[in-house]
Amino acid sequence: MSIVTMHKVTFIGITADRERLLTDLQQMGCVQIISLSDQNAEFAETAHTAGAREALLFLQAYPQRRRQVVDKQRFNAIKVQQQTLAVRNRLRDLEDERDFLLKRIQDSRPWGDFVLPSLQQMNEHRLWFYAVPHKDLAKIEASAAVWEVIRRDNRFCYVIVVDKEEPLGMPVPRIHLGSKSRHELEARLDEVEFIIEDVQAERAYLTRWHDLFKHDLNQLEDRAVCESAAAHLYTNDSAFALQGWAPAESLVALEGYAKIQAFHFAAEASKPEDNPPTLMRNPSWLAAGEDLVTFYMTPGYRTWDPSAVTFVSFVIFFAMILSDAGYATLMALVLLGLWKKMGGSYSGRRFRPLMLSVVMTSLVFGVLVGSYFGITPSDGSWPGKLHVLEISDTERMMMLSVVIGIFHIVLANAMNAYRCEQWQDKLPSIGWIGVICGGFALAISRSISALDLQTPGIALMVIGAVFVVGFTAPREKPLARFAQGMLGLTKLSGALGDVLSYLRLFALGLASGSLAVEFNNMASGVYESYPGIGLFFALLILILGHAVNLLLGITSGVIHGLRLNVIEFFNWGLKEEGTLYKPFKKAEDNLWNR
Repeated sequence: MSIVTMHKVTFIGITADRERLLTDLQQMGCVQIISLSDQNAEFAETAHTAGAREALLFLQAYPQRRRQVVDKQRFNAIKVQQQTLAVRNRLRDLEDERDFLLKRIQDSRPWGDFVLPSLQQMNEHRLWFYAVPHKDLAKIEASAAVWEVIRRDNRFCYVIVVDKEEPLGMPVPRIHLGSKSRHELEARLDEVEFIIEDVQAERAYLTRWHDLFKHDLNQLEDRAVCESAAAHLYTNDSAFALQGWAPAESLVALEGYAKIQAFHFAAEASKPEDNPPTLMRNPSWLAAGEDLVTFYMTPGYRTWDPSAVTFVSFVIFFAMILSDAGYATLMALVLLGLWKKMGGSYSGRRFRPLMLSVVMTSLVFGVLVGSYFGITPSDGSWPGKLHVLEISDTERMMMLSVVIGIFHIVLANAMNAYRCEQWQDKLPSIGWIGVICGGFALAISRSISALDLQTPGIALMVIGAVFVVGFTAPREKPLARFAQGMLGLTKLSGALGDVLSYLRLFALGLASGSLAVEFNNMASGVYESYPGIGLFFALLILILGHAVNLLLGITSGVIHGLRLNVIEFFNWGLKEEGTLYKPFKKAEDNLWNR
């Protein structure tokens, strides 16, 4: 659960061996290439792999595929990709033209089929077309323009104005009819329709390569990425140089490879002015926490890895927002059905532990609050004996949410202090821990009449405030140091707001539970009011109502579970943003090859 140490590596060799090095490094998959053509530009592979995927999507979308070719000797993946993308682009242009023609023909129908006279025939005057609502015709009648109503319907008067320039003060914008007559537009539309049919026939022909193309997609992407990487190397007629970032544990393998292949190799630790990419390393069951973190931002290389904390807190927050064991059971059944399918891909295997943790924690919390599709078990039953929290107990649940919020923000400050090397840099975060904990102790002392907590609470707040003011900018001159310290102390209102923001855990959980109860009451009322047929409508209310409530609960759990991590928690715990480590490697776990 840490950020992996990175080293800057350099390979130098003769130009003839450049492609071999790129192919081998792509196979090893541990170096993120730094562009030597622009020191601020990092190599990115995504833009160069999109073509193959777009071509495959285009072929997959065709409803009737031709009989598939199985002879690989006849298959040229690059040629098929180029032809497919060319057909797709032609088809898009033709469809855009067809839509334009249909709109232009529709706009021209009220005006009839006519050919515009030339400017010489009109003595440099032009015709301007307006569809004027009947109520606005008086405005044109009051103008000095030369005009004529050529048609009326129940909504508009179709007016033509003759003038050298576009008239000013017209009640509506003019209609654009273009220079071509309607019969010319219709003739072109007919021609475009025929061309679209021909292009679709080309697309149908290309679908015979679909299966081979799908199977070869990884190789196409690898080739495209490799060709793109070559442009980021320094190359002249005799030699080339490649530079990149590599994890410390890969240096031995890279150095050994360079010796065997006769490349010059050098590695150096990152310098303070460098900005290495961030690679977070976690156990497989916590790996999805990295995705939760990078969904919003990537921690800076010199900060800390919040993946484990984010994983655990997201699971807890989701469970508190859902607050129902019945809903959690439904989610468990869905997860059980998808478990094997998720295991067929790298991303699925990565997310399975997170999904399992969410489901199990939601089930446990739902049992603790005693909610099963909004039904509370009797006290004498074994589920009733496990019912130890009351979701409608406002005071207790609000206190629980606030305590969780304080712990979360204190943990963020503690981790931020821990990662700092100089003791002066640790003190502002430690000061905020004192301010937050002291403020909580002071608030508790008043709410439960525990006067013994007042003095320690005030003392913690004062000491914490001194640390914040004195060490927010410890290397500045005294006056600037004091000014920046006082400015840092203005985050006090933000700290209060962030702590209170965790009340959404209680509020959303209460809302979910209340909706479940109300749907049950509605169904019960309908059943009792309309015996017989009421059973059908009661079941309908239960199914639709709980389905909607479950969807709202899942949506709220994901959105607000993430939000409390990436906004409130990261605001206090992560002061620097970095770039994600994206090594130059072969495609793996391709979405299309499942």
